Amino acid sequence: MNPVAFEIFGISVRWYGILLSAGILAGLLLAYNEAKRLGYDPEYIIDMALWCIPVAVIGARLYYVIFEWDYYRGDIMKIINIREGGLAIHGALIAAVLSGYVFTRIRKISFWETADIAAPGIIIGQAIGRWGNFVNAEAHGGPTNLPWGIMVEGVRVHPTFLYESLWNIGVFIILIMYRRKKKVDGEVFLLYGILYSIGRFWIEGLRTDSLMFMGMRTAQIISLIIIAAFAALMVYRRKKHKKII
Repeated sequence: MNPVAFEIFGISVRWYGILLSAGILAGLLLAYNEAKRLGYDPEYIIDMALWCIPVAVIGARLYYVIFEWDYYRGDIMKIINIREGGLAIHGALIAAVLSGYVFTRIRKISFWETADIAAPGIIIGQAIGRWGNFVNAEAHGGPTNLPWGIMVEGVRVHPTFLYESLWNIGVFIILIMYRRKKKVDGEVFLLYGILYSIGRFWIEGLRTDSLMFMGMRTAQIISLIIIAAFAALMVYRRKKHKKII
């Protein structure tokens, strides 16, 4: 598939950027409507997005560049050119969470409740954005004989972008069902982190382009840390809530 969707005045517009933008917009609309449903002024979601999205993109690129420094070293144009890929979702999430925390502290609103509002939108945005990897023929797995394998440079490989997209849709459905049953603010967001990381750990093991750290797949390390930390936080917050009651 041609990674360029169309051109405007000689500037190519890539499917990667279109799909990432579509994912962000879908997530933003979901969070906006959820805030409205809960009785908040949904405009604060827009304000937060204007703060968090640019920071998330920077975080995603910095994370990727750091772990691929040998390739990017000494070439500033390569570092800033994100149109051909090279964004790490873990970098984006870390940056978005930190900037979101700062935003909620400045606005004096609940970080945990805001995180719950945002979580379903984040995961559906990830599900849509993963298709940008398909267009760029990147983030795929190793060779396979399975009938749903895709052809990349003449080799049938695991469509790991599809696996992750479908997994994320499943997580989205679970979060939508769970958000009305949560015991404590923050549980929807914490559940998002746990479920996404479980799927990412498995899928990352199939990929051939993983970022590495000391001989280990970085995404798998981060996924295990998130699973352990978020599960502990969920238990801690529930116990804390019971004591208050």
